[in-house]
Amino acid sequence: MGSIATAPPFTVLRDTKPEDTTMPAFMVSTTRGFLPRQEPIIQLPAEFDALESILTRMPIKTLDGMPGLLATFTLGETVLKELPDLTSAINKYKDNLPLMNAIYRDYSFLASAYLLEPCHERYLKGEGYGLGRQTLPAVIALPISRCAELAGFKPFMEYAGSYALFNYRLEDPNKGLEYDNLRLIRAFEHGLDPKSSEAGFVLVHVDMVQNSGPLVDGVVSALDACESNDREAFNVGMEKVVTSMTKVNKVMDGMWGKSKPGDYISFRTFIFGITSQSMFPHGVVYEGVSEEPMSFRGESGANDSMIPLCDNLLQIAMPDTPLTAILQDFRSYRPGNHREFLEYVRSRSTLLSLRSYALQDPTSTAFYLQALDQVRDFRWRHWTFTREYILKKTAHPVATGGSPIVTWLPNQLQAVLNAMVDVWEGNGKQGLGKKCEEIMEFAIQQKETLTKEVQKYCEERNVDVKKV
Repeated sequence: MGSIATAPPFTVLRDTKPEDTTMPAFMVSTTRGFLPRQEPIIQLPAEFDALESILTRMPIKTLDGMPGLLATFTLGETVLKELPDLTSAINKYKDNLPLMNAIYRDYSFLASAYLLEPCHERYLKGEGYGLGRQTLPAVIALPISRCAELAGFKPFMEYAGSYALFNYRLEDPNKGLEYDNLRLIRAFEHGLDPKSSEAGFVLVHVDMVQNSGPLVDGVVSALDACESNDREAFNVGMEKVVTSMTKVNKVMDGMWGKSKPGDYISFRTFIFGITSQSMFPHGVVYEGVSEEPMSFRGESGANDSMIPLCDNLLQIAMPDTPLTAILQDFRSYRPGNHREFLEYVRSRSTLLSLRSYALQDPTSTAFYLQALDQVRDFRWRHWTFTREYILKKTAHPVATGGSPIVTWLPNQLQAVLNAMVDVWEGNGKQGLGKKCEEIMEFAIQQKETLTKEVQKYCEERNVDVKKV
């Protein structure tokens, strides 16, 4: 891979070395993209049987169809009665990093369920969420802190390392990552049923990210070609970015059929974080870890790495607002190798002035605008999910990751739309072909629609846009 002297080097894997247990589970590659470099570990060693027993009995509907601990609101007492501190077992296997990731996944599910179980009980009674449990007992706090440290995560559930991208298994290994072959390893509600909305919500994300290998390859190719001033190769790389994101968006659109809007709010209770949530006004005390309360953001699809990768490659400028500060904070809730790659792309694209290079040629400009349009399409669909799955279903003002539910996504979506308008007007609104004309006609209309929708929901919820 090419690089320039002032840009930090980064190695993108082509061979993911799935049998190597000394490497982290998440390493960016041109084959698996942002998925883990091997299929997630399902079964933990025998030392963790007590943890496995509780997790198997935990979901509201267990694998055998029976009501689980969360259905009878007995998870908390079961943890305190049955679970020993297994930190010593974690230390025994500490050099096996993919296993550390699996242990982290399992403890993060247990931690979230334990903390938010009282909130779910109140939700089912038609009440507000009220307070979650304000202390995480040492039998969870100590081991999750240790395995999270070893695996490179925060000691709370994250999108990639736990809830979504390390939480699937293949029903038939020979069929690979076909959607109908995917199953959840852990779930809170009905997710062990592959046809449930909880399973669909998670597995659609896995299905989307399995298209990220070609996206990574296209990004690296475009950067290399920009550096070597190879216009033809640059256009090929940018076209691969557009094609990959088109596939991602097509899969994303399948969410409507696989996870019903009316079902989401129920299992959503368990994926809230601590930061900025009314359930944890002073944070959570991790018993045996810190006497001071700790606070972490909840898992969110916004922590996925594909759109930030496009943002960084395309040099999309975000407004200087508190909402953008939240976006930047989200960067720390990703696997370390993902964070390093995103920073590498941001730095290298900036040093090469990739945007300027793209806009020097009509064909390159067209591919650049089409890439922006795929980011727009993704963020617009995310906004419509928020509108239909959340805004129309609940008055809770904060998303699972701790961002303001009405204004946060539009902050980034308007930035993309503005970037598209800048390219279009800077190019004299001509010479890029019929496809780009249609893209911009739609984008300009959508920009107006978004402004009206955000204003509507802000008025309904008494949100002052100027203060967020």
